[in-house]
This record gives sequence, C-alpha cells and structure tokens, in this order.
Amino acid sequence: IILASINLPYMIAELVIALLSTVGNLLVCVAVGLNRKLQTVTNYFLVSLAVADICVGSLAIPCAIMTDLGIPRHNLYLCLLMLSVLIMLTQSSIFSLLAVAIERYIAIFMPFQYHRLMTPRNAVLVLCFTWTLAFLIGLVPLMGWHKPPPESGYCFFVLVVDMTYMVYFNFFACVLTPLVVMFLIYAQIFVTVKRQMRRIAAERGGAANTEGTTKMKKEMKMATSLFLVLFLFTSCWIPLHIINCFLLLCPSCHVPLPLLLTAIILSHANSAVNPFLYAYKMKTFRNAFKAIFLCCRGIGDGDEQEPLKNYFMSHSETLKILNHVHAKEHSASFHSETWSAYIYLKCPCYAFSNIIFHAVCHVAVCEHK
Repeated sequence: IILASINLPYMIAELVIALLSTVGNLLVCVAVGLNRKLQTVTNYFLVSLAVADICVGSLAIPCAIMTDLGIPRHNLYLCLLMLSVLIMLTQSSIFSLLAVAIERYIAIFMPFQYHRLMTPRNAVLVLCFTWTLAFLIGLVPLMGWHKPPPESGYCFFVLVVDMTYMVYFNFFACVLTPLVVMFLIYAQIFVTVKRQMRRIAAERGGAANTEGTTKMKKEMKMATSLFLVLFLFTSCWIPLHIINCFLLLCPSCHVPLPLLLTAIILSHANSAVNPFLYAYKMKTFRNAFKAIFLCCRGIGDGDEQEPLKNYFMSHSETLKILNHVHAKEHSASFHSETWSAYIYLKCPCYAFSNIIFHAVCHVAVCEHK
C-alpha cells in the first residue's frame, strides 16, 4: 500500500459516510431525548450504539483516513492509538447490540422479573461496564500486542497491528462469539413468539386480534427491527474480518487494494444506516424524526402545525400559546411548562442532555427508595 494508491473516490465516500453517521445518529439521540415514549431501556442501549456511531463519524473515520495515508509517521504509539479508536468503538457497538438482545430475551422469557431487572439504573450500570470493557479491548495493541515499528515509519494498519490479535482475540473472541450468541437469542425469541401466537389463537378459536396476540405481534415486530440492526452490522463487518483472516493465514498472498478499501468503506457505512432503519421500521422513531425536521424548518401554518402540537404538547394552555408563538417569541410571560416545550421546539439539540438527565433522575429515585 502506498500513498498514491488512496484515491479521491475513497476519500469522498468516507467523508460522506462520516457526515451521515454523525448527523443521523445525533438525530437518534435528540429523538430519544424529546419523546418520552422513546425513553425505554431498549432505546437507552440504542442511544449507546448511536453515540458509538457518532464517534465513528467524527473521530474514527478521520483517523482511518489519516492512517490509510500512512499518517502519522515515525510515531508508533500515536499510530496505534488512532487505530485502536475504531476497534474500541466497534466493540462498544457489539456490546450495545448484545445488551439489546439480552434485554429483549428477558422481556419475552422473564416478563415478571423484567421491571425488577431492567431498570434505568441497571441500564446505566450495564452501559458503563460495556464501554469500559470496550475501551480496554481497544487498548490491547497499545499494551504490547503489535508489530515492530516499520522501517518506513508509515502508519498503515497491516504494518503495525498484529493480525493474531485481530483474528484470534478481536474477531473470534470479541466479535464472532457475541454475534453467535445474539443470533441464537433472536432465533429463540422468534420461535417462542410464533409458538405463543399460535397457542393463543388456538385457545381463542382462531381469533387474531386478542390482547395476547396483539402483544406478541408487537414483540415480534420489535424483535424483527432489532434483528435487522444486528444483521446489517454483521453483513457490514464480516467481509473486513474475513480479509484479516486471509492476511493472517496467507501472509504472502496479495489482497487487491480496491477490495480492501471497499471492505473498509462497508464497515464504516454500518454507522450511517441505523437511523434510516429506525425511520423505516419503527413508527415512533419515524414520527420523532418528522417532528424534528418540521421543527428545524420552523413552525408552519395550518395543517403543518398540528404534528408538532400533537407530538410535543399535552396541555391546552400550551397549545393556545403555541398557536401565536411567532408573535410572542420575545414575551417574558410564558408559563414555565410552555417555555420548556418551546425551548425543545426551537432548540432540539438541547434534548440530547435530557437522555442523561432522565437516566440520572431514575437512578436517584431508586436510590432514595
């Protein structure tokens, strides 16, 4: 690999992915912060996944572009640190997906223990643990498991990262094993939910709209959407890991640069696809995104105002004042509740902090009790 080999289309593709990943996943975080219906334990884990993808777009991809150019030169540990960022974020994504799968498993198979086990406090503890573990796994190359510094001094991945670490430790132990566990969990969920739906329908004489079947259909729909997130993650990352296995088992073999760059782009593209998947498969996320886009365009007139009113507001006083929000934009007499809603409408990015705020409040209440 030489500097001249890194072409302009590759750079443009990486930058587009970085932009989509950062903006799209920030939108996910804002949506969860704005909508109380989205503030569930499942979505806390999806926010963790979104934060990892934001970091991929804003940190890991720029670092990857620099290392693809061989930068920095003659600084092995800075080079390893930059390469470790993506490994850490990938591992955090896997652990977030695993947490989602386990949470869904508990919801289906242990429904009476769910509210005791899956509290916001426990979710925060799980996220702290998974991010710490991902950080330690990503730093393993810096602790000595790496190749000697190349004579050229260039910071290329294949020249500094030991492929035994990437294949045996990172891929087999830290990536493939959790993926297999998750696929088994979802397979068991699908089989169990299908069986429960057939059993309920048989007991009710084939009725398709009973409370039990409706709940099971909802669980099936949620599990299907989350499984698609897992499937896309696996599809995007496995090709690059297969190339790493090939490089380890056949060191003298040549991997075409276009193939390698395509695999790298595909792995990074995974960080940009989840917001589109949420919008396509999950109605609550779709409505949240729509409301945020309408808000960013400004509160319109007539029918365009209604989705925002219905989405964010629940008090008649707030609705009355919001009808005249442009005329009263500088008024200091807003009711505090109205003012809070107005801030959310005009400044949706403020909602990101609300995710942390809600989790901390839940933890504080639990501790008080």
